[in-house]
Amino acid sequence: MNEALENLKKRGFFAQCTDEQALSDKMDKGPITFYVGCDPTGPSLHIGHMVPFFALRHLRRYGHHGIALIGGGTARIGDPSGKTEMRKMISYEQIDQNVKSIEAQLNKFIGFDGKEAYAANNKEWLADLNYIDFLRDIGSCFSVNKMLTFEAYKQRLEKGLSFIEFNYQLLQAYDFLMLYQKHGCVLQIGGDDQWGNITAGVDLIRRKLGGTTELNEQCQTFGLTFPLITRSDGKKMGKTEKGAIFLDESMTSVFDFFQYWRNVADPDVRKFMLLFTFLEIDEIDKICAGNINEAKERLAYEVTKIIHGVEKADSALAGARAAFSGAGDKTQMPSVEMEKAQFDAGIGIIDLFFAAKLGNTKSEVRRLVEQGGAAVNGEVIKDVKAVVTLAQADDDGEFVLKAGKKKFCRVTLH
Repeated sequence: MNEALENLKKRGFFAQCTDEQALSDKMDKGPITFYVGCDPTGPSLHIGHMVPFFALRHLRRYGHHGIALIGGGTARIGDPSGKTEMRKMISYEQIDQNVKSIEAQLNKFIGFDGKEAYAANNKEWLADLNYIDFLRDIGSCFSVNKMLTFEAYKQRLEKGLSFIEFNYQLLQAYDFLMLYQKHGCVLQIGGDDQWGNITAGVDLIRRKLGGTTELNEQCQTFGLTFPLITRSDGKKMGKTEKGAIFLDESMTSVFDFFQYWRNVADPDVRKFMLLFTFLEIDEIDKICAGNINEAKERLAYEVTKIIHGVEKADSALAGARAAFSGAGDKTQMPSVEMEKAQFDAGIGIIDLFFAAKLGNTKSEVRRLVEQGGAAVNGEVIKDVKAVVTLAQADDDGEFVLKAGKKKFCRVTLH
């Protein structure tokens, strides 16, 4: 098997392939061009979106050329795949702004050079399509009966599938056709929930450009999907009680990003190292054979370094060590600044933790205190009427608040 494909398999980036042997043979002959798409339905990607882009970087290491297709056109409709309800429509202006933000995130992660890796926007060929011509030219190649066999549509039919969403598969297939004609792209990769959309593109290219056996061989294209990533508890990877783990620091702080990986379940550490780092497999096995907490810390550091850079990864690591072990640098912990005067007469424990954003509501903070989950500078406080004064500050005149086992905040005074 082709070495690049073998590496993807070993690391967990392999669920289905339209023709594995033919793809392997084609990749053995020289570099191919492939693409992965994402729709800019929000201002930031979350970590679940990144699986195909990690695969993109692995394929680039073997000399293949990757296109990151940002769906400025398809986002106007919304992909029904994996969704129980229709996506909320957003304005074209917001979509365009999201495209800019996401392209910047991907450029930081991939490094677009315009030759071996570059971004494209399907708004270029979708925004001004003539609907009648599109139906005649492209819609005629699709069987409704076949489309309804795909899981994405079957699930949505039970609750209601809008006609606008039903068109999505045609548009994604058209994307593949356009990228094949413009850039010689012969492979689309993505999550396994995209299997129907990907194979539709493969079929469309064959129908539009095939004909003779010779031509079919020349324009053969492929689809490759990855397993949908879940945690060992069966829940969707990259989700917390607060929501998705975003790449944008204003939506998920670097410290919270780091802590997400630091707190993954033991059985997930090796799998996530294979998928979300570029460490060699032998090194990953050595790390995972040792102390599991050290392995989790390494996982958190590596992923944070890849997404946010070395400096911020170092800061997050130092802050985490200060919070959990007393080592490290507490100045790198999440922090809030409060007025010293608030502590002169004493501030209620509930008000303090709420101000430090260690609870979404004061009722939530109250329950935290009552259950023994609140600590100030290492002292557990269970009295909801307790007040915190300057006398309880540490040697630096600060407070380190702990909520449960995993949430910390440093309070500085001015």
